[in-house]
Amino acid sequence: MACKAGQAFAVWVTGLPSSGKSTLSQALVSQLADHGIEAAVLESDVMRRVFTPHPNYSEEERSIFYGQMAWVGALLVDHGVPVVFDATANRRSFRDLARAAIPRFMEVYVQCPLEVCMARDPKGIYESARRAGASSVPGLQASYEPPERPEVLVYGDREDAGLAARRIVEKLIEKGYMRQGIAG
Repeated sequence: MACKAGQAFAVWVTGLPSSGKSTLSQALVSQLADHGIEAAVLESDVMRRVFTPHPNYSEEERSIFYGQMAWVGALLVDHGVPVVFDATANRRSFRDLARAAIPRFMEVYVQCPLEVCMARDPKGIYESARRAGASSVPGLQASYEPPERPEVLVYGDREDAGLAARRIVEKLIEKGYMRQGIAG
């Protein structure tokens, strides 16, 4: 179910690569669906294939790319579609673009030790960086700026994604972005 204009919201799930963002985002979308809310997921790897099919991950390119993501998210929310951003967005300024453009916005930080992220590494990002194939991995060569005041903090190394998603839904309800069962 789409929301009425002005009632949609956005949740940006951020954290280091391999911190558990995608797993959490999937759990959140599933729980929102249980409440009758169909959210669009803006996953950075998928969107990057469209916006920057041959990415170089420079600061300039990242700035443009995350600006595009924020714009698409704001457009969807303006049209009544709730959005879950599943994207590292290593600079606060990238996520702040979306916060400024989307009145009903929440930031979720998936905190996870770099060592755990490197051990998981399902996409081979860290391994590629170790072999010098990647030169701008957030947390290694590129800095990662965690949110200063995320609405929800999730521990990606030890917290169940389903339980964490439930906490996010509870926060959405608490903020008045949705009611028990439906968007508010």
